[in-house]
Amino acid sequence: MGAYLCPPAVIHGEHAVATDQILAEVRGRHPQAPWLPRIDGIAASTGISSRGWMLPLHTAVAPSSGGGLRTPGVGPAREALARGGFSDRQVERAIAVLEAIPARQTIQERTAPAWAAVQTYAERAAREALGIAGLDTADVDCLITSHSTTPALPGLDLSLLNRLPLRGDVLLLPASQWACIAGTRSLALAADLVAVDPDRVVLVVISEALSTTYQPADDTLESLIVRLLFADTAVAAVVTGRPRTESILRLDASWHHTLPGTTDLHRLDTRTDGTHFVMDRRGPRAVQETVTAMWEWLRLRHRDDEHPWHPELLLAHPGGTRVMEYMEETMPDGWPTGLLDYSRDSYRTGNRGGAAVLDILRRAYDGGQKSGSRTVLYAAAPGLTATAVEGEWL
Repeated sequence: MGAYLCPPAVIHGEHAVATDQILAEVRGRHPQAPWLPRIDGIAASTGISSRGWMLPLHTAVAPSSGGGLRTPGVGPAREALARGGFSDRQVERAIAVLEAIPARQTIQERTAPAWAAVQTYAERAAREALGIAGLDTADVDCLITSHSTTPALPGLDLSLLNRLPLRGDVLLLPASQWACIAGTRSLALAADLVAVDPDRVVLVVISEALSTTYQPADDTLESLIVRLLFADTAVAAVVTGRPRTESILRLDASWHHTLPGTTDLHRLDTRTDGTHFVMDRRGPRAVQETVTAMWEWLRLRHRDDEHPWHPELLLAHPGGTRVMEYMEETMPDGWPTGLLDYSRDSYRTGNRGGAAVLDILRRAYDGGQKSGSRTVLYAAAPGLTATAVEGEWL
């Protein structure tokens, strides 16, 4: 590949949301839930005590600004009551009572402020990443973007082209449905682009408001887990075809793997009150299959090496603690311990979706790495699909 990555910029959600706040909200809203006595243990098992959101918790749990008669509406309700023989006074009293009933937020009420925040955070990350790389907006030749949890058309690519602004001839590559693999797959695509033209400058920007999947009315055990897991983050990084003074990692090879028939395991459902993240308990097992396939890719790639090969860094976003444990259990013999330390450090403040791998990479960079350190970046996403990138620290 011969692509070169500059240090990423990471903008965390500025509103700290403590796990205790979430548990208190859940207890107050679902006092009869059969799983309620278990929530403290479930929360502790995530290892997440706080996460950053782009918007505060109260914006997610507030009722709709419209009344309880949003559907079918005040007019049709008044006509129906009048036809039922109610007096004018009784009709007005009934309408007042019905309108006072709290209603769920609409998808517009929930998504619109999050989309505005996603754009603002993305712009901040993009400007910071360009500054880190010693480049200007006029230097960008290609922009790869992802924002899976806030659907919009035009999307983040065109928003950033106008906000930064970028040149009119910049190649825009929006990849909004990549979700959790946005970080690794964007780097793999950027590496392919600069392989064709080494003078090309690619800017990767991923901005995810995963907090939009927090749905207060949901009363399933899976919805509790979703409430506890997700954080909001924007990340950005520059990839070039030639090494720069600011370059930190050379990208040497990429790998992609998709499991057929697994689209139902993790998915976003769009409903009247917003976006719901739906998980199936079979999901971790499917992710594990992609991990096993990645080990085999690495084995075949290095089978002819003169000395046994292993990475010094494994920067992985597998989605949860269970898969990280599986990764450690199934690593080839002779690999060192602690390869997932930076991944675990990132996960302690929430699952960042597509922004996770670049956040983990930034933590590794801030921790200081030796030149020549062999590195593997990995992520899996709904689909079930995975991407890994192998490289070497400069």
